[in-house]
Amino acid sequence: MSREKAKQAGTIRTLLKSVRQYKKPSLITPIFMAVEAFCECLIPFFMALMIAKINVDGITSQQAMRRILTYGGVMVGLAILSMTSGVMAGRFAATASCGFAANLRHDLFYKVQKFSFSNVDKFSTSSLVTRVTTDVTNVQQSYQMCLRIVIRVPLQFLFAIMMSFIINPKLAWIFLAIVPILGVLLIAIMRFVMPFFRKIFKKYDALNNSVQENVGGIRVVKSFVREDHETKKFEKAAGEVRNDFTKAEKILALNNPIMTFFINVAATLIAFFSVYAIVDKTHWAAYKGFGAGQLSALISYGIQMLSCLMMFSMIFVMLSMSIESARRIAEVLNEESDIVSPENGVTEVKDGSIRFENVNFKYSAKAAKFALSDIDLDIKSGETVGILGGTGSSKTTLIQLIPRLYDATEGEVYVGGINVKDYDLDTLRREVSVVLQKNVLFSGTIKENLRWGDENATDEEIERVCKLAQADEFIRSFPDGYDHYIEAGGTNVSGGQKQRLCIARALLRKPKVLILDDSTSAVDTKTDALIRHAFAQEIPNTTKIIIAQRVASVESADKILLLDGGKIVACGNHSELMKNSAIYREIYEAQTKGKESEEGGEA
Repeated sequence: MSREKAKQAGTIRTLLKSVRQYKKPSLITPIFMAVEAFCECLIPFFMALMIAKINVDGITSQQAMRRILTYGGVMVGLAILSMTSGVMAGRFAATASCGFAANLRHDLFYKVQKFSFSNVDKFSTSSLVTRVTTDVTNVQQSYQMCLRIVIRVPLQFLFAIMMSFIINPKLAWIFLAIVPILGVLLIAIMRFVMPFFRKIFKKYDALNNSVQENVGGIRVVKSFVREDHETKKFEKAAGEVRNDFTKAEKILALNNPIMTFFINVAATLIAFFSVYAIVDKTHWAAYKGFGAGQLSALISYGIQMLSCLMMFSMIFVMLSMSIESARRIAEVLNEESDIVSPENGVTEVKDGSIRFENVNFKYSAKAAKFALSDIDLDIKSGETVGILGGTGSSKTTLIQLIPRLYDATEGEVYVGGINVKDYDLDTLRREVSVVLQKNVLFSGTIKENLRWGDENATDEEIERVCKLAQADEFIRSFPDGYDHYIEAGGTNVSGGQKQRLCIARALLRKPKVLILDDSTSAVDTKTDALIRHAFAQEIPNTTKIIIAQRVASVESADKILLLDGGKIVACGNHSELMKNSAIYREIYEAQTKGKESEEGGEA
């Protein structure tokens, strides 16, 4: 078996695991299809018998009518059985294919939920969306087609060939001779088409990415009057998909004309030899007993073969598309998360102490340089730690190692005195709450969003954390208060309100470590100060790590880290850094002078 065929076999095995509870309808469908195909092939045979039986010399009209009714009744029965089998096959195929698609989407979504950040980065968000939607739909259609047509076509074609040989072996060879020719042509067409479909699905990802970026950032697009630019970008992506599809469809369009031509040639030859045999029996001894009924049956079988080949070409078209879709789906299903819980992982975090030992990190093994280098850090439980640094200094990267959103490339990270790799992931992430730089709220009420922190939280607990996060006041200003509906992404609340709600959500988890990744950048300095004061008073035993751009946000911290180029270039409290760090002093003075000049201007 070639490498390519082995890959395809592995892909099919991976996808078939998602059939599960739909195995029964998947197995029943081919049985009904076999019955339907068998009945359809018997009808022309009985038609030929009927014509032959009523064209016997000396038969009376009553005998002829009796034979017509007998054979006609058999054919009607076969037609009813064929129709019933077709309907039942359709019902079971629909159940099996839709259920299979539902399982595939479930398995894909479940798999993605288990991915680490690096796994998601590998595929990209837009590509994962395409795989869960477009690719699964392609596979679903192919699966339904396979259950019905892939079983029916070979069986009906085989039955038609067999019945043709029963009626007249010599003429049946004409049909059989064209099959290899058509097979070679279909394989050649498929070889030409497959590369186009591989390119198409990559361009689908780019198309989805364009739509996702535009819709997600529609406010920015409008504020910068970039609608025309975004429209052109979308048109380019859509045009590339259209062009590749057009090229593929032009090649696939050759299927039907080629098959129709060869089948028509075969039917013409059969008609010629058959008619000649009927007219001049003396020179065609091999066709003794061959009459109009047999000719009618042969032509019917020829039409059935043409129909089978037409359907077979449809299968080729669909499979050409779905093979690439199936490969992309299997790629996700076979992907193993870089970060998994160990067997018998630790299920309790003792305290909020954190230690980094000789930590180096890079996002990819192929990356030329480390994003973090030589990180040695010791944070006591309950301490407040501030992190400052310019854009690209890897502040966010540093804190993402604590809840194992990424794993350190070299060195170790400890929480509560235990290596983070030894913890059960759910336990670790429940005790290390992160309010990420990109705050995300989901469609639903404020209460529903906050209960992501603790689904069993009481209304009193929700109100308490909202007061800590300085969110209670603006929430009560809404007509529905805590039942106010939040649109997807939190588009109907301001940036500062969104940040405070996300902080409250994290607090509701009652974590041992709370990380705020520049999560108060959209609130005013007074509110920022109130939040920090509430933290100091209400959660003194929780370790608090605050990434900020404003020195004022971390000035009162027990320890302040200054990052530059992925390294800790200074560490200490505010007083120590003012004495020992020129960079910190420069940042502080620049921000303080800016603030003083603003106040002077206002005066």
